[in-house]
Amino acid sequence: MMNVTTTAVQHHAEQLAALGNPLRLAALRLLVQGPSTGTPVGDMQARLDVPWSTLNHHLNRLTEAGLIAARPEGRFIYYRADYAALRALTSYLWQDCCRAGAKECC
Repeated sequence: MMNVTTTAVQHHAEQLAALGNPLRLAALRLLVQGPSTGTPVGDMQARLDVPWSTLNHHLNRLTEAGLIAARPEGRFIYYRADYAALRALTSYLWQDCCRAGAKECC
């Protein structure tokens, strides 16, 4: 039986909860598709067509979950996806998928 109170399980649950909002998921997808140097908040706001305060709230949630990172530069803030965190999350989801002989995931 899996211990659902481990730190790793709690961390990944928090990350998945952060992705459980359509705007946050859209923002993350935008960042994954963007340049590795990051995407300015103004560009994200225009593409997602949401108020700055709403976008800021959702970006903070993704940052707190460790899925994205912010980089201030002058008057701008650039956000980028944290690819290592995203890989760790997806690896966790696929971990041991073949253990019970489920051939569809292998």
